[in-house]
Amino acid sequence: MEASDGTEETPLPLAPTRFQLSEEYGFLLPDPLTELPAPYGPWMEIAHDLPQLIASRRLRSRVHQMPQLNIQHLQGHKELHLAHLVLSFITMGYVWQEGEEGTVKVLPQNLAVPFWEVSQALGLPPILSHADFVLANWRRKNPNGNLDTIISLPGGESLRGFILVTLLVEKAAVPGIQAIVQAVRAVLQLDEETLRKALQELAEAIGAMSKALKRMHDYVDPAVFYAVIRIFLSGWKDNPAMAEGLIYEGVCDEPMAYSGGSAAQSTVLHAFDELLGIRHSEESTAFLHRMRDYMPPPHRAFVEEIHRAPSLKQHVLSSGDARLCAAFNQCVAALADFRSYHITVVTKYITIAAAKAKAEQAEPGGRAGPSAGKPPSALEAKGTGGSHIFSFLKSIRDTTREGTIST
Repeated sequence: MEASDGTEETPLPLAPTRFQLSEEYGFLLPDPLTELPAPYGPWMEIAHDLPQLIASRRLRSRVHQMPQLNIQHLQGHKELHLAHLVLSFITMGYVWQEGEEGTVKVLPQNLAVPFWEVSQALGLPPILSHADFVLANWRRKNPNGNLDTIISLPGGESLRGFILVTLLVEKAAVPGIQAIVQAVRAVLQLDEETLRKALQELAEAIGAMSKALKRMHDYVDPAVFYAVIRIFLSGWKDNPAMAEGLIYEGVCDEPMAYSGGSAAQSTVLHAFDELLGIRHSEESTAFLHRMRDYMPPPHRAFVEEIHRAPSLKQHVLSSGDARLCAAFNQCVAALADFRSYHITVVTKYITIAAAKAKAEQAEPGGRAGPSAGKPPSALEAKGTGGSHIFSFLKSIRDTTREGTIST
């Protein structure tokens, strides 16, 4: 990447507006729309009633009665993002309404075709992803700024808490995203003082993300997350419950396989890794790069642009500046700490929750947790994105630590 010479023809490196990046919200969609234009009332009606329709096992029959709508009345990326959010939530409810043992092989045409078309228009896959679940699924409940979700699934307050805490982690990352932009420019301009300040801001932002993640314990019940919420984030790739994938009727006669929603689809950590020159194992890298296909294309392009920029790590190493090395290592340590804490959270919400659900079911007359059926088991050792969750999380935490510069 060449440094800008100040002329209008040369775009600034990492100019946020080129990547649908908001100065205030980062990768979050700023002030998402909460209603679609009138022709799409049938979608919105079902979407707003999803938890009840799924709980009463009526969603599939409602979808079958839904008219097949043309997406031609959708204008602008905010309307497309809301349509994708609505159709992805309806799709997850439709597929998983009966749990792991009652999945479907075909997504009906009146849902599959418009979902596919909206996905193509946005450059997103036709499944619920982090971009829908978190980035585009928030609204202000009142002028005081209290937040709520736009569309929901079973899980009540725990689901709401899971989405909004994840959103707060994304929001905490915003100064870190701005610091990336400053750092890349500072390397190009050989401005060591600006670079050191940017790295300090990046380390602080990652620390704030860890702090935000700790709020998960206050708002999300592990039993509800494990037995109710998690299945609706599951995809149909690398999932034994849907080994053959899903046929999108009217789109393709062959089944297609897509990964479920995953924190690995958040652009934030990919951007930090690229800036700091963190190199993960071959297997982890392959999975993370596949998860980039689930990001909005402008966000993916931002990560790729950082990758193409001059190496920050090499710059710090060759500078011989002890303060710069310390600031760099502070960022790496903060990122490793965040990943360690993420492992702690996953242990509580998956491993421990799974053991409790099994124990409760084994007891005479024991209930199977908050869900009506038995606890899900197909993804017991895997993340909703399809990775072997603990080996993956520990591997990327360890390779992050290895990114430290020896002084």
